[in-house]
Amino acid sequence: MNQKQAIKVENIVKHFGKDESLVRVIEDASFQVDKGELVALVAPSGAGKTTLLMMIGCVEEPTNGTVWLGDKKVYDNKWLTSEIRKIRREKIGFIFQAHYLIPFLNVIENVTLIPQTNGVPEKKANKKAMELLEYFGIAEKAYAMPSQLSGGQNQRVAIARALANDPQIILADEPTASLDIERSVSVVRLLKKIAQEQNVAIIMVTHDGRLLPYCNRVLKIEHRQVVM
Repeated sequence: MNQKQAIKVENIVKHFGKDESLVRVIEDASFQVDKGELVALVAPSGAGKTTLLMMIGCVEEPTNGTVWLGDKKVYDNKWLTSEIRKIRREKIGFIFQAHYLIPFLNVIENVTLIPQTNGVPEKKANKKAMELLEYFGIAEKAYAMPSQLSGGQNQRVAIARALANDPQIILADEPTASLDIERSVSVVRLLKKIAQEQNVAIIMVTHDGRLLPYCNRVLKIEHRQVVM
């Protein structure tokens, strides 16, 4: 097993429906993403980018194929563990186009919510959250409400939240779609820095070709398969 491997997908397939209503989304896709990489995933709208991301994230069940997260095989034509939710909580961080911060919780409460759900003591969770907020340059906003932050600041909080459980993998679905190009580049540079410094694998879905030079690699979905 490659010690750098964070994600490995072999011959993954995703179909929706059956018979006359069968829709083939992904067919025999295979690829690997290593720790420390920021990889862009691009394809036309409706080509299955988000579906692929959700299969890797153990949210959407593949039709068949094989998925490894780190050195653990989690799917081989069926889920190999009954602890899929635990895997999502402990190994994977999600970032979306909208920040989805809980509006009635302040910044630090949003960041500590998942670790505390996982049983991390409040004091330890708060310490980790403050370290992340310092890292992102928004520690002074720790007790502000999301409504008091700019769009870029809220997205930084969302990234901090994704890192709060020390994930091995971060899946980012159009994380810069609501930002202008200057802020988008800033977020992607930050994601690349996180991948390298935290030794995590990040897959980022994007439509914006201007962001691709800031990524380590680009994966494309073409003809229902993943190509480099």
